[in-house]
Amino acid sequence: MTDSFSDTHAEALDASDPLPTLRGEFHIPRLGDSEQAYFVGNSLGLQPRGARAHVEEVLDKWATEAVEGHFTGNAQWMTYHELVREPLARLVGAEPIEVVAMNSLTANLHLMMASFYRPTRERPAILIEAGAFPSDRHAVASQVGFHGFDPATDLIELAPDGPGGTFTMDAIAHAIGEHGARLALVLWPGVQYRTGQAFDLKEIARLAHAQGAVCGFDLAHGAGNLELALHDSNADFAVWCHYKYINSGPGAVAGCFVHARHARTERPRFAGWWGHDVHSRFRMGPEFVPTPGAEGWQLSNPPILGLAPLRASLELFDRVGMPALRAKSRRLTGYLETLIRERLSDRLEILTPADPAQRGCQLSLRVAGGRENGRALFAHLAEHGVLGDWREPDVIRISPAPLYNTHADVLRFARTVGEWRHG
Repeated sequence: MTDSFSDTHAEALDASDPLPTLRGEFHIPRLGDSEQAYFVGNSLGLQPRGARAHVEEVLDKWATEAVEGHFTGNAQWMTYHELVREPLARLVGAEPIEVVAMNSLTANLHLMMASFYRPTRERPAILIEAGAFPSDRHAVASQVGFHGFDPATDLIELAPDGPGGTFTMDAIAHAIGEHGARLALVLWPGVQYRTGQAFDLKEIARLAHAQGAVCGFDLAHGAGNLELALHDSNADFAVWCHYKYINSGPGAVAGCFVHARHARTERPRFAGWWGHDVHSRFRMGPEFVPTPGAEGWQLSNPPILGLAPLRASLELFDRVGMPALRAKSRRLTGYLETLIRERLSDRLEILTPADPAQRGCQLSLRVAGGRENGRALFAHLAEHGVLGDWREPDVIRISPAPLYNTHADVLRFARTVGEWRHG
């Protein structure tokens, strides 16, 4: 009988994995003389080794060419954002015209709501999940209030109805149907940040549209984690960040999707010069003529130094492709689940759904004995070079990222938990 907790077994799993690790392409943080077991790609992904070269290329061009760097070479700054357009489209399952890298996640969410949240007296409401990431809740509540409506009545927060704070599709469907006549927008996460639950985006978009509502997604924990098909989902818009699973650095330039059917929309928008049609932008006319597609929501010229690390990361995703990464993610997270259920179920409760279709890399864990024990285990892990992250009030999140985590990393986590003496 195979011993899941043996080094031999973990090493065999890594050696036989259909997708060999790209761990060597990343800088791995160290504790003392050893590499950490880093499971925090759901918060900040590791630095690709190729990022420095892309950043230095921009710095060198700035040093030697100054303003002329906008117009020279394959990586000229005028069209620099186009270098990430097609790989970004492949990453999220979109058409190139549907995606753009710009701004930050919440700024993009506000820009999208300026166009797609158009409340009326009859339809003022936004539906989100209860316990949404605070930035999302702040954004939607402020939009409701900005339009003269009351978040107390017009921000509808669906309470979880499943184990561990998860949501059933029946509950989501019921809420959309129940409030459908009042809904202007359904804004839902691709992956719920605290529980790690992933959702059927295409079905949620269908349900929202059937009630006459717009549908948008926050994919902060979905992009680079799930095998997305945004175009086919029929979502009206989506936003995400690039500093988590897409490994593009702290505060990285974010991403935005606008479905192709809105490429030439007459919906109002907050406009800026860089969203103006590229063919007439430098005529400096007073009338705004939007670039067709997602790029038409750009405001200012892109931050070139911020886009450079994204290029390095997307090159790695393109090298292996999301289907292979998603398959490896299922293997790693499945191994983590097996170790917990076989040996650690007296210490850890898994909140994330067991169905691989309803989760990505992340398993959200609650420690037996309450918050004090949870904090004690979290500290014990960090002291031994095993880094996860903590979410109040009592959740440890462990996310084996398939680009750089290994089965040996997962085993190290489980053994370190096993060595901890809980109260």
